[in-house]
Amino acid sequence: MSTNEGAAPQASGLDQREREVPPGSADFRSAYLDFAALERQLAAWQARFPELVRLEVLGHSPEGRPIRAAIVGRDPERVRPSVWVDANMHATEFSGTNVALGIVEDVLALHQGEALGLSAPEVERLLDVLFVVVPRMSPDGAEAVLTTGRYVRSSPVDERPNQARSRWLSRDVDGDGVIRVMRRRDPQGEAAESDMAPGLMVPRTPGHPGPYYKLFPEGVIANFDGHTVPNPHYLGDNAVDFNRNVPWSWAPEPEQLGAGDYPGSTPETRAVIEAAVRRPHLFAWLNLHTFGGVLIRPLGHQPDNKMNPGDLAVFRQIEAWTRDHTGYPTVSGFHEFTYEPDKPLRGDLSDYAYHQRGCVAYVIELWDLFREIGMEVKKPFVDHYSHWTPRDFAALAAWDVEKNQGRLFQPWRSFEHPQLGQVELGGVDIRVGISNPPPDRLDDLCRRQSAAFLRVAAMLPRVVLDAPSVRPLGDGIHEVSLVVRNPGYLATYGLPSHRELPICEPLTLRVTADGPQVLGQPPTTLGHLEGWGRGLHSGWGLFIPWTRGSVSEKRVVLCVKGSGRLELAVESCRTGRVAVSVELPSASPADVSAP
Repeated sequence: MSTNEGAAPQASGLDQREREVPPGSADFRSAYLDFAALERQLAAWQARFPELVRLEVLGHSPEGRPIRAAIVGRDPERVRPSVWVDANMHATEFSGTNVALGIVEDVLALHQGEALGLSAPEVERLLDVLFVVVPRMSPDGAEAVLTTGRYVRSSPVDERPNQARSRWLSRDVDGDGVIRVMRRRDPQGEAAESDMAPGLMVPRTPGHPGPYYKLFPEGVIANFDGHTVPNPHYLGDNAVDFNRNVPWSWAPEPEQLGAGDYPGSTPETRAVIEAAVRRPHLFAWLNLHTFGGVLIRPLGHQPDNKMNPGDLAVFRQIEAWTRDHTGYPTVSGFHEFTYEPDKPLRGDLSDYAYHQRGCVAYVIELWDLFREIGMEVKKPFVDHYSHWTPRDFAALAAWDVEKNQGRLFQPWRSFEHPQLGQVELGGVDIRVGISNPPPDRLDDLCRRQSAAFLRVAAMLPRVVLDAPSVRPLGDGIHEVSLVVRNPGYLATYGLPSHRELPICEPLTLRVTADGPQVLGQPPTTLGHLEGWGRGLHSGWGLFIPWTRGSVSEKRVVLCVKGSGRLELAVESCRTGRVAVSVELPSASPADVSAP
């Protein structure tokens, strides 16, 4: 991979070719997977590592494909702090699937004794983290894109009631098996051929001599009147954008394009929402997209001066890890990733995970095409997608020939369209080169992204109970002392702004006695335990060289009379249940007070 993609990855144990590959596995580090290959890979892991991998069907797509999650970690049924990874919610963005699978494979490698360049404390923490990985959220859409080249934002379904409108329908009109682009000469056309790369279509300029063209998706016009050509639209024949269809700050059309009829109106987004609601123990959420080579963090709807400073400090730490491992910058969704000024996106999945599910949640736009072709860095970052110069287009065409085996740009050839007459078919195929990297870049992409995210996963809190101490007080009474600790980076409530969320219940002590009697009323609510991490640039410094006190542990003291077994359990819906038992001995003569 070119040095533009970032710093060299950390050492990652055995080379991929040296790892034991389960029978039936797909080579996802060098190829894109259709649905059948993805299913084989997940099934192979479950068969090879039944103690570490459990597959769960979250729901089904309209075409009947399962939306599957891989639950990865020891004792996958046990509730404890967990992370979520999802990918390919946008159908063309299937390299996210490969990265999600790379994370699964690396977690399994950790459990087989590999260190993957991580420190011993990080490995120890990760071995107790549960990973919930949804490698393909839009199985129908991805299958359509992979097999036909059709552009689908999320799902190929269009159930809008106003079907009588005139619109473009993506179709393979010439029967060659691939849906491409159509161009038709038109004196009012907005596009022209580049004078630096023949056949490459670029925006028309006032001085361009022509000819000029209109560009359309390969397909047909529904309800065509024989004259009026409708404007193509990326949601023209696939109505809903999954990343506008979740509850946080949802708004209907036309306020938010692609919103759907209501939050979770599609079976795919509903499956993810319901799975998240069943898992209040999620603390981190990675939402994988393409393309751009950037981490997009909260807030998505307000400037940074409205963000909790403690949250922002944690994201600064994640920014540093991401930059070190991938070279990607980090940007605020509000400051640098709104497509229209002062109009934040609504119904966004990572916003939902951050604001409603209490997660350290962010988006990674994989595949840094902009630096790959030497594009000038732009502010705000979103301008990289729209502010292209003729030289940028020519650089992309040259890169496609030199580094991408010419996958992007196909020659134009004449075709007699059944509605429009003489057109040409060909042009750009965005699947490999724009939306996703060339397959030979996948292994490096997986390694770098996994290395960065595993450090985030290692931040999770962990409730630990020290062995109780028992001190006889006489008369068969013992003092039982228990220390509850959180040796994790994050607090038991997650980020500071999440503390008041309903799901962030405080830790509770449950005491079960089999024989002895607990004297008095034992404490039940323990509250929360802080973690040791505070993000970057928010802790102590040279001028105030002090740290916090005993914020990460609590001591509970009970008085217990009699002998037998005493179980002490600390639990919450966020951290799960941790218990320890102690046997109280029968009173010896020395323990009995004289009358």
